[in-house]
Amino acid sequence: MPGIEEMNGPRGRRTYRRTLRLPYGTGIVAVDERPGAPAPRTPAHHGGWLDARLRLTDPRDLTTAVQRLRRLFDLDADPYAVDERLGQDPRLGPLVAARPGLRSPGTADPDELAVRALVGTAEAERLVRRYGKTLDAPSGSLTHVFPEPAVLAQAEPAGTLGALTAALADGTLRLDAGADRDDARQTLLALPGMDDDTAAVIRTRALGDPDVAPPGAEVPDTWRPWRSYALQHLRVAAESAAYEPAT
Repeated sequence: MPGIEEMNGPRGRRTYRRTLRLPYGTGIVAVDERPGAPAPRTPAHHGGWLDARLRLTDPRDLTTAVQRLRRLFDLDADPYAVDERLGQDPRLGPLVAARPGLRSPGTADPDELAVRALVGTAEAERLVRRYGKTLDAPSGSLTHVFPEPAVLAQAEPAGTLGALTAALADGTLRLDAGADRDDARQTLLALPGMDDDTAAVIRTRALGDPDVAPPGAEVPDTWRPWRSYALQHLRVAAESAAYEPAT
């Protein structure tokens, strides 16, 4: 999204940069893909890793920033347990073998993720331009941090967006790492205009729920308790098929 994040480089060697809104200040993070050596590889590790570089306005935010990145890249997951279960499924087995250790993406800012899931990319870009805080020291295309829920709740109180940001601002809805996922889902669905699909996205990415299936999706119970990862395998496989040129 322009202003708050960017991605550069070819697949396997990409650099992801984004701004962070933190308790004591702001930050900019750059995360590089490192492909690693081609061999040896364990069954659930392709040998690559991530290099992260942080620039913070206040060093007290270091621990929080690192925790946010771990949630964004799902680094606290147990890929061996996920692969062991899903790899036994006839449909998922080949996908797991092709991409062992696949993660389920999270978010560096759960409040931001909830708003973006609700309004979509174009509207979120407008909110950043109009209400986002400008960085004191912009870096290239990174110029803003995503607006706080309280700012959005006051500026645009109408509709589902207003209800969502007000609930985030006053603590009625919690999406932090310690939040109860079932309580959060009930609170989300009680908001006027909130639909099941959006709530499922928020529960998967903002709350890190490993076992979410969108309403109406044909997802077998044998994929429990890793349905979020199963669906991620299907999405990545479909995207890769669309990305690869025809021969």
